[in-house]
Amino acid sequence: MPPLTVQPRNAGTEGLRRQNTAAVLRSLREHGASSRAELAQHTGLAKATVGVIVAGLEAAGVVVEEDVRSGTRGRPGRPLTLRGERHVGLGLELNVDYVSAVVLDLGGTVLAGDTRPATGPDALGGLVRDVVGEHLPGREVVGTTLAVPALVRGDDRTVAWAPNLDVAGRDLAATVSGLVPGGAVQVSNDANCAAYAEAHHGAARGARHALYLTGTVGIGAGILQHGELVRGGAGFAGEVGHVPVGDPAAACGCGRRGCWEASVGLHAMLAAVGMPELDTPLRSAEAVAARALDDAGVRAGLERVGHDLGLGIAMLSSILDPEVVVLGGYFAALGDLVLAPARRTLDERLASPAQVRPDLRASTLGIGAAALGAAEQSLGPVFAGELDLTGQLPG
Repeated sequence: MPPLTVQPRNAGTEGLRRQNTAAVLRSLREHGASSRAELAQHTGLAKATVGVIVAGLEAAGVVVEEDVRSGTRGRPGRPLTLRGERHVGLGLELNVDYVSAVVLDLGGTVLAGDTRPATGPDALGGLVRDVVGEHLPGREVVGTTLAVPALVRGDDRTVAWAPNLDVAGRDLAATVSGLVPGGAVQVSNDANCAAYAEAHHGAARGARHALYLTGTVGIGAGILQHGELVRGGAGFAGEVGHVPVGDPAAACGCGRRGCWEASVGLHAMLAAVGMPELDTPLRSAEAVAARALDDAGVRAGLERVGHDLGLGIAMLSSILDPEVVVLGGYFAALGDLVLAPARRTLDERLASPAQVRPDLRASTLGIGAAALGAAEQSLGPVFAGELDLTGQLPG
C-alpha cells in the first residue's frame, strides 16, 4: 500500500485540490452524512468539483455512500459519510502517575481508550504495544501525538522543561516512532491537548474564547480562540502553574516557593484535606469528594483550595478575558466543592463590574482528555489539507 502523501501548503493546482478535499472532509465531520448537493452548499464549491473530490475519496475508502433516504420527493440525494474507522489518529499521554491512549477515527468516534496507573517511558511503551496489537491491525494511523506535562518547543518534538517528570532531553518522539505504524509522531503539552479535546468534544465546544486548566500534580493551561490553540511566540503559552499567586511558603516541585500549583495542585489538595494519594488523580479526588459528604474538615480544606484556585483564575481572566474556564483532572471530580469558592473569589477579585465573569465549568471528558485531544491533533493535517488520503487505494 503506498504511503500517505504529505505536501507543502502552497503547491499550485495540487494544493488547491487538497484544500478543496479538506473542505469536503471538514464538512462531513461537522455536519455528518450529506449529499453531494449539500456538500456543495456547505463548502461553497461547485457541484462538479464536489463530484470529482467525492469520487477520489470513495476510491481511497475514505467516504462511503449510505442507503437512499426514504420519505423524500423526487430523486433523493445519496448521502455520503466518512468511513472513519479505517484512518485513525493515535493520542497518547505520559503523566506523573498514569499513562493513557486513545484511538480516534475521522468521524470523531473513540474506537479505543485505555488509562493505566503507571508512569515512565517503559509503562508508556507497554501501553502502546498493547493498543497497536489490539486496535490498529487493518487501520492506517495518519499521525500520533504524545501529550506530556512539559514545555515543548515549536518543533513539536523537543521537551524543554518538565519539572514533575524526568523526560527533559529525551527524544520521546523517536521512542514512540519505533512502536507505532504510520504517520509522523509529535510531542505536545498536556494542557494544550486537553484544551483541544474540550473544544472539539467537551465543555468548550462553541466557545469563542476559552481557558482549560489541568488538575493533576502540575497545573497547566490551554488557551483557545475559536477552537484553536494559542501557543505564543515559543510555543510555551499556558505555563500558569508556576506564577507566584499561591501560598508564599509552599514548596513547589520546580524548586521555588509560592507557585500556584503548590497551592492548588493534586498534592496540595490532598495535604489540605489530610488524605492519601491513590493511583490516579481522578480516583484520589473521588475519594476526597466521598469523604467531604460527612467530614467538615475535608470541606474546609477544599474551601481553601477553591479560594486559591479562584485567585489564579481571576488573574488569568484579567489578562485573557475568557468566556469559559474548563476545570479538568481532579477539579472535575470535586465539582462545586472547589468551583463554588473559586467563583466567589473570582467575583471578589475582578477589579471592575464591567469585566465579564467567565463561566467556570467542570470537564466531562475524564482523565483521558489529553490523550483524546492528542488524537484529535493527530488528525489535524487531514482536515487542513496537508495530508493526502486519496493517494491510497483500498486495502
